[in-house]
Amino acid sequence: MKVLFSGDVAWNTGRATLAAALPVLKKKYGGFDFVIVNCENAAHGKGMTDKIFDEFIALGVDAMTSGNHIWDKPAFFSTLDSETRVFRPANYAPSCPGRGHGIIERKGKKLGILNLEGQVFLPPIDSPFSCADSLIDELKEQCGENLPILVDFHAEATSEKQALAYYLDGKVSAVLGTHTHVQTADARILHHGTAFICDVGMTGGHEGILGVKYESVMQKFLTGLPCKFEASEEGAAFNGVILELDEVSGLAMNITPIQLSL
Repeated sequence: MKVLFSGDVAWNTGRATLAAALPVLKKKYGGFDFVIVNCENAAHGKGMTDKIFDEFIALGVDAMTSGNHIWDKPAFFSTLDSETRVFRPANYAPSCPGRGHGIIERKGKKLGILNLEGQVFLPPIDSPFSCADSLIDELKEQCGENLPILVDFHAEATSEKQALAYYLDGKVSAVLGTHTHVQTADARILHHGTAFICDVGMTGGHEGILGVKYESVMQKFLTGLPCKFEASEEGAAFNGVILELDEVSGLAMNITPIQLSL
C-alpha cells in the first residue's frame, strides 16, 4: 500500500500548491492508494470551511486530519460531525464535534486513521498515550490485528512526538508529526516496524515564517505587540512523506520525505 501524506496545508498558497503538486507526484510515483492531508491551517491559516473541504475532495484527497486550529471556524463543526473523511484530534472531550479516528476505504483497501494532539506547550487536553491505546484496539477489532494505521500526531515538542512513536512502535504503521511546519531530518523505521518523522513539514509559502510573510511577523518579535499575519506567496513548496506499507503485517516498509518546490 502506498500512501501520500501532506503536512499542514497553509493558507491559500498551500491550497494552490497542493493542487499543483498532486498531479506531479502521482505521475512521478505511479499513483497512490490513499492521499491524506492535514487541513487545520487551510482557511486563512486557521481552520477549515465546507468550500475548502469540497475543493480537497475534488483534488483526489481521501481523508483530512487536523489539530488545534480545527476549532477556529465554528461553521465547520456540522461537517466535522457528518463527514467521515475529516478528523479532529481524538483526545479532545467526546462531547466535541467530529471524530478522531476511523477507517477509510478505497478500491477494496482499508486504512485506519488516528488523529492525536500533544500536551506539551499546548492547551490542556487528555493524554494522547492512553487515548491511542483504546482507539487502536477499537480500529483493530473492526478490521483485524494487521490493519494498517496512520497516526497524525499534532504536537509542539519533538520529545513528545518521539515518545509516542516509540510507545506505538509495532502497533501502528506510522506516527507522523505535524504542527511545527518545518520538515525534520529524522524519517526512519523504528525497531518494530513503525515509520516515524518528527514533522512532515508544511505545504505552502516557504519564503517567510511558517507560511506567513516575515514582515508581518517581525513586529511581534521586535515589540511584543499584536500583528496581523499575511500569507506568504513566495517559495511555494509541497512537504510531506510517502509511506509504503505491508498490507499483510500492517507495518511500514519505507518512508520517504518529499520536498517539491513549485
